[in-house]
Amino acid sequence: MTALNTVNWLSTPCPQRQQKFKETAVERQAHLTKPVGSLGQLEALAIQLADLQQRNKPTINIVSITIFAGDHGIAEEGVSAFPQEVTLQMVMNFIQGGAAISVLAKQLEAQFEVVDTGIATELAEQEGLVIQRAGNGTANCLHQAAMTESQLATALQAGHDSIKRAIKNNADLFIGGEMGIGNTTSATLLYCALLGLTPEQATGAGTGLDNAGIGHKINIVKKVLNKHQAECGEDALAWLRCVGGFEIVALTGAYITAAQSGLAVLVDGFISSVAALYAVKINAEVNDYLIFSHVSAEQAHRKILETLKQTALLDLGMRLGEGSGAAIAVPLLRAACATHNDMATFAEAMVATQS
Repeated sequence: MTALNTVNWLSTPCPQRQQKFKETAVERQAHLTKPVGSLGQLEALAIQLADLQQRNKPTINIVSITIFAGDHGIAEEGVSAFPQEVTLQMVMNFIQGGAAISVLAKQLEAQFEVVDTGIATELAEQEGLVIQRAGNGTANCLHQAAMTESQLATALQAGHDSIKRAIKNNADLFIGGEMGIGNTTSATLLYCALLGLTPEQATGAGTGLDNAGIGHKINIVKKVLNKHQAECGEDALAWLRCVGGFEIVALTGAYITAAQSGLAVLVDGFISSVAALYAVKINAEVNDYLIFSHVSAEQAHRKILETLKQTALLDLGMRLGEGSGAAIAVPLLRAACATHNDMATFAEAMVATQS
């Protein structure tokens, strides 16, 4: 089992929110020049953000995006359509501005960074890259635990520190993304472990496996689950240590720290959402600070939304990861804030209300 006292900050409570901001937002929505409820989920978003940010006028001006990268020992088992060196190559692509999330971050004028939590080949220090490595990739969890207790703590700390940087830069919203060949297998294992899904229910194409590849991946997932079930049981931290990836663990730490700091989180897809699930399992108060951007095309993603009683904003058939689906949803949050803050009330516009 994983000793919680090695990372005891995980259980720190989230801030107590004053209800007046939510109440004021609900009252304002009732008096804006529109039928109540006519802007649908945008109204709920505005109210949620006012509550989370503890502001009468919620804002999404400064968005902080962190991509966590790490390699996976399980990739040795041929569970991905791409070779492991693609992790390193994509990290460079992020930094150089050529990846989808890099383009979207630029469009959003977001703060953007990549954190090396443990890719197989260590990179030199350079602009846009934060080096906070837990190792040269995880161990192959088919044969042993993916990481040690110390590596788990280091990866969690990488997520924690990313939020501290976001807070220092006055971020209104945090988006976490991930990169790591083999990480859909780790995410699938984590889904099965806590949601009670079978490997068949949870396993998808990942980076583009064909039917034979998916069948092989299912077989590997079954073997790994059987190996670690007795040790891990229902212990979320133990499962993260035994089958997770450094980047998934870092995302988990980031989500917990964001909630503890009162910072709203916009969650991406399949892999980011499993980190969100584990964050909530470790610290239940985190769930209040999560906004789910979209439903992934990967199998089993909807199960996390159901488990956490969350509704995603979009369903676009996306499965890229990198935080890309979350970035796509940012304009919706900005629209929610703009309509809430800038629309006139019936009294201001001298428009008659319903009789």
